[in-house]
Amino acid sequence: MNEELKDKVLKIISNHRTGILSSVENNKPHSRFMIFYNDDLTLFTPTKLDTEKINEIKKNSAVSVLLGYEMNGQNDAYVEIAGTSNINDSQTLKNKYWEGTFRKWFEGPDDPNYVFLEIQPETVRILNLNGETAQELNIES
Repeated sequence: MNEELKDKVLKIISNHRTGILSSVENNKPHSRFMIFYNDDLTLFTPTKLDTEKINEIKKNSAVSVLLGYEMNGQNDAYVEIAGTSNINDSQTLKNKYWEGTFRKWFEGPDDPNYVFLEIQPETVRILNLNGETAQELNIES
């Protein structure tokens, strides 16, 4: 793995928490804005267990995530991540990423409806990095 490119990716995803998650619904992309946390290159996004996206991911685990664009123009770097997702209801994870603003949707970190989508990247591309051509980081399994 290209460590220099990985460091660039980590810098972008660590500095941008809001992004777009696309899953597959009836063989078509279905996108929505989500909050993301990262642990190295693995992404986590909180969600309710009883949502449409959970059903979509159970049927097809392929997802795509866009993180980083700030609307500053064509040289605004962002990351495109293609990978697979699964449901993670680890209490450790729920405690680690719990935020008070989540009370709008959940009773607390012990709420059984509060889960995470865990996204394992397969391919990561950096686009618009200082006007350079897209750079791709392939993740070794």
